[in-house]
Amino acid sequence: MTTQTTEGERVGRTLPPVDRAPLRRRRWRALAVQVACTAVTLFMALPIVLIGLAAVSSRDALTEFPKSLVPSEFSTETLQAFVRATGTVPAFGNSLLVGLYTVFWSLVVGAPAGYALARHVFRGKDAYRVFMLLVRALPIVVLSVPLATMFLRLDVYDTVFATTLIHTTLALPTTVLITASIFVSVPKDVEEAAQVFGCTRWQAARKVVVPLALPGLAASSIFTFVLSWNEILGATVVTLGHRTLPAQVLTSLSEASVAYRFAGGFALIVPALLFIFLMRRYLLNMWGTTLR
Repeated sequence: MTTQTTEGERVGRTLPPVDRAPLRRRRWRALAVQVACTAVTLFMALPIVLIGLAAVSSRDALTEFPKSLVPSEFSTETLQAFVRATGTVPAFGNSLLVGLYTVFWSLVVGAPAGYALARHVFRGKDAYRVFMLLVRALPIVVLSVPLATMFLRLDVYDTVFATTLIHTTLALPTTVLITASIFVSVPKDVEEAAQVFGCTRWQAARKVVVPLALPGLAASSIFTFVLSWNEILGATVVTLGHRTLPAQVLTSLSEASVAYRFAGGFALIVPALLFIFLMRRYLLNMWGTTLR
């Protein structure tokens, strides 16, 4: 026992001192990341919480001064009045239809383009990607006014079809780029192996590539739906009587009371939050795949 203790003490005396500086730097870096994430979350969540509290406040609570953070009286009267207002339910149906049609056409047109970008090398590929993003760089008014004129001549103005075309045009660049990143993550060897075992190129894409990319495609669809749901200006320009819910709320804001504005804002936020909450697993899958 005495011999072992003596040797341990001798080895302990000969070991160099442990440098704890890298561990401290790592802890400080992790703490800074957590503080930054918390600050960003509060910055994004605080307006939503305030709008939600104002939407469920009574009219008397909204006019109180000084105003407290938590309303003194809760009421769903304003929300019920907003839902029963003329045009709210049809506008909600129009938003739902436009969102679903936009998702469908974005996938039908954008997914094959994304697959081509992921699998083929051609001259001007990088320039083509930048060119697609120019659609998002242009102000929406620059696109909406010429399109509204064209829709008037084609007799499709003030229809769900016209709004779907605008939203599909706006969503296509992101759909193509996101789906291209998703198809890049699917190993090409798996697709080639399916062709070796007798599948045609179409069958290999349908039976092997698409099932592997399906979570990412689902997340891309939800991203497109939320983009369509939140788009206002384009839908306002090309519609008058068949407006989406955001366009309907925007046009009625100038004449609406403060309580109605908060109720409308809350009604616009809730569906998007619900979609993100239900599909958060696919969204994380998509971002993990594209950032890989």
